[in-house]
Amino acid sequence: MTLDELIHWLRTDFGIVAGEVTPIGHGADAAATVWLVRAGGARYAVKWTTGGTTAGLRLASLGLDGVPAPVRTRDGALWSERGGRRLSVQPWVSDVRAVDAGMSPQQWTAYGALLARVHAVPPAGPVARDLPVEDHRPDQVLTTTATLTARLAAVDAVDPADDLGAGLAAAWRDGAELLGALTARAAVLGARLRDRPARRVVCHTDAHLGNVLLGDDAVWLIDWDDAALAPPERDLMFVVGGLPGYAPVGERELGWFAAGYGDVGADPDRLAYYRAVRALVDLTEFGEQLLDGAGDRADREFALRVVRAELAGAGLAALAVVKA
Repeated sequence: MTLDELIHWLRTDFGIVAGEVTPIGHGADAAATVWLVRAGGARYAVKWTTGGTTAGLRLASLGLDGVPAPVRTRDGALWSERGGRRLSVQPWVSDVRAVDAGMSPQQWTAYGALLARVHAVPPAGPVARDLPVEDHRPDQVLTTTATLTARLAAVDAVDPADDLGAGLAAAWRDGAELLGALTARAAVLGARLRDRPARRVVCHTDAHLGNVLLGDDAVWLIDWDDAALAPPERDLMFVVGGLPGYAPVGERELGWFAAGYGDVGADPDRLAYYRAVRALVDLTEFGEQLLDGAGDRADREFALRVVRAELAGAGLAALAVVKA
């Protein structure tokens, strides 16, 4: 897709006459491309993606305070289909991410209230009932992890001239014990939780501080592609401890959050399960990115730093295997 095509699609589908178009680099979603688009005095976040589901856009259209609503197409739809992908537009609400700027006590409380509003959306409503449902079956990520592990163990797995691929193979070997603990934790807890009924609520599922934007008097939660119906811990894992090495959250911040959210009361088993699954997803996605020798070197270098930190015990993976 070319820049001229994007500008044409925005004009044709949304009636937006784009001026300046700026690619947005942060974010780990390989299925999505995001731009900041200026059109006159307005700014928009434009996403072109194959990831997630359309239910997240429908959820964002409900008008929840703190959730930017999609800009509708000229015929009233929430997105358009272009080039085999979903093209969507939302107002650009802020340049400031919480992970970069940090949050004040008042902003933490506002974020707690925002997540409480999300979790209070009726799960049987016409939008929420179309969301994917958490089933506590980690089979896909366990298979992906085993496949990547076997691939890296092969004699000819890595081109000797590829220093980044070799670095991944070494990190995977050095982190074998932690990887084994993660996979066991996900499998055991998944089986246990399938037999333990839980209240399911509307969850963002990726509610870390990189997806929280800040304004003078507002807090927004963005990127709803992977919304799902799940126990509240699916979101609360991002504020009970947070993501060590990226967006950690301490007890003080958790207290400020609870002032807006209410009683957190997170189940330790569910927190551990979601942490283990998320750590494995991150490790395998970054690992596969690293093995793509044709990929951008800066992106591959970043991926290697993440994998090394996780498998050295400096990230979410170590927190996931701590016994409650």
